[in-house]
Amino acid sequence: MTTTGALVLAATPIGDARDASPRLIEELAGADVVAAEDTRRLRRLTDRLGVTVGGEVVSYHEHNEASRTPDLVARIAAGARVLLVTDAGMPSVSDPGYRLAIACVADDLPVTCVPGPSAVLMALAVSGLPVDRFCFEGFLPRKQGEKARGLSALAREPRTMVFFEAPHRLAASLRAMAEAFGPDRPAAVCRELTKTYEEVRRGGLGELAVWAGDGVKGEITVVVAGADAGGGPAVEVGDVIPEVLERVTAGERLKDVCRDVSARTGIPVKRLYDGAVAAR
Repeated sequence: MTTTGALVLAATPIGDARDASPRLIEELAGADVVAAEDTRRLRRLTDRLGVTVGGEVVSYHEHNEASRTPDLVARIAAGARVLLVTDAGMPSVSDPGYRLAIACVADDLPVTCVPGPSAVLMALAVSGLPVDRFCFEGFLPRKQGEKARGLSALAREPRTMVFFEAPHRLAASLRAMAEAFGPDRPAAVCRELTKTYEEVRRGGLGELAVWAGDGVKGEITVVVAGADAGGGPAVEVGDVIPEVLERVTAGERLKDVCRDVSARTGIPVKRLYDGAVAAR
């Protein structure tokens, strides 16, 4: 292993410790600094892998990454090999790591990666949905209005979409997706991937929303089919007027909102404008 100063983004198992790569074990033993999202979870992982961390272990999570990044960049610049790991999967993918990576890139410091387990790619592979083209959308906004607007913007997305979601918000998010994409849009809810109680539930979004209403536990990844070549479910003027009025109430100009919504839905600007005026 080279000793040149570098940031190493390393994927950790998303459930089954046996998925850890030999390179991950080597880096854990040889890094000068291991920056971990949760140092306790790192200790549990290293115990299962039977590896002793050779360097200093520091915490690096959403609450301290802004303050800790300059110090880690300085160490890398001085020749230290800093290994960054999160609780599961690849750092910077809906996890800490992006801020440190761009700081190193800005200072022309080496950034490399130890590939490995990925909930995004595994969920795609087992979903039964098209995987030739896809996009990763991460976590949806928590606020209902922002979530609805975000999903509305994706209604005509032709690629398969991948989302992360917390189990206690899954049912509400699936209902919002069913409303935005149509209840029959094919999807898959992937739960506890690689773990003992791994489950993949496939069906239409409406059906899955009903199923999730009884409560779901574990780590969740949702895969949703993209819109058909025809653009997915037809969007009517009445479907988007509430969004138009909400944005205007928040301070946007009616004409600007209508142009934006028209570009997304294909509904003529004049129809949107007239509909909004009539609904006021």
